[in-house]
Amino acid sequence: MRNSWWGVLFLGVIGGLIYLLDAVLMPFIAGMILAYLADPLANRFQRWGMNRPLAVSSVFLVLLIVLVVSLLILIPLLVQQLKQLGEAVPSIFNWVESVLAPQVQEWTGYDLTAELTNARETLVENWRDAGGYLAQALGQIGRSGMAFVSWITYVALIPVVTFYLLLDWNRLLSSIANLVPRQWADDTFRLARRCDEVLSSFLRGQLLVMLCLGVIYALGLTLMGLNFGLLIGFVSGLVSIVPFLGFIVGLVIALVVALFQYATWWAVLGVILVFSIGQMAESVILQPKLLGDKIGLHPVAVIFAVLAGGSLFGLTGVLLALPVAAVILVLLKEVKVRYQDSELYDDKNTDKPSAIIEVSSSYHDELGQRDEWESP
Repeated sequence: MRNSWWGVLFLGVIGGLIYLLDAVLMPFIAGMILAYLADPLANRFQRWGMNRPLAVSSVFLVLLIVLVVSLLILIPLLVQQLKQLGEAVPSIFNWVESVLAPQVQEWTGYDLTAELTNARETLVENWRDAGGYLAQALGQIGRSGMAFVSWITYVALIPVVTFYLLLDWNRLLSSIANLVPRQWADDTFRLARRCDEVLSSFLRGQLLVMLCLGVIYALGLTLMGLNFGLLIGFVSGLVSIVPFLGFIVGLVIALVVALFQYATWWAVLGVILVFSIGQMAESVILQPKLLGDKIGLHPVAVIFAVLAGGSLFGLTGVLLALPVAAVILVLLKEVKVRYQDSELYDDKNTDKPSAIIEVSSSYHDELGQRDEWESP
């Protein structure tokens, strides 16, 4: 019992330090997450015969090449398509009002004019507010040179922290493992392995799935000649963090753009084909190969964790949200298993009437068929 109170006190101290040192901790938390994500690649380079410093340097070289390619190719294209989208929004509204709304009213009897007017006013108002907030933020940064320097320093620290953490990653893990009390070692290491399984499943696997889906959607829509194809594909892949949400959002936006641009059913079929290929690739190839049968975080848990972390601890809380959510998920499953093995849940020494046993058995059989959240 005393050990439990020490654990609670330790967690409270850690939470208090995170709250007090929010801005200072940001580059270190970001560097730690990047080092965790890049460690398997560094280990692979080591298996190919490289020593640790050379392996880490090779990882940074790969990341630098990806970053440079993104800055030189993808980002200018995305910025250009965003600019074109802003210029095309009034034309899209006019087309919806003059072409699509009459068709919808003819087919369903529903008038979209009022909703379109409200949507146009809301969009214009939000754009004005966004511009005002941006100007205010830039003015504040300009007036506070020290804040600007601090922000640049924090961002510049991220690759430095990542490099040194990645260089000593295995040594750090060994040092932390040696600090765990020996009576807790077996349970701690077992839970740590399960936390790593959940985190690797989501952070590495799901991010790769999102990237691949974004490439498939963007490439397919661009080959179709669809306006804003790269932008739509990028957004669809990013929103795919929630299953089917990226598919739905991207499909709806692409269909509207295709109807506006081509006004033919062939364009609609082409868009549906591109997104169908993406879904088939995700179900048949990406999910089995990149995620397998690992237990990831539920989409609702992801959304709640990010919002709660940002509300409590700001940017540092957002960075810590997913790792903390993974740990909480594993601990909750451990509590569930121990509760079901306890006498409080099932006192095996108590005689039960046969009718109660039959009802309990049928109830658990039903739960076993529909409950997929059983612990491994």
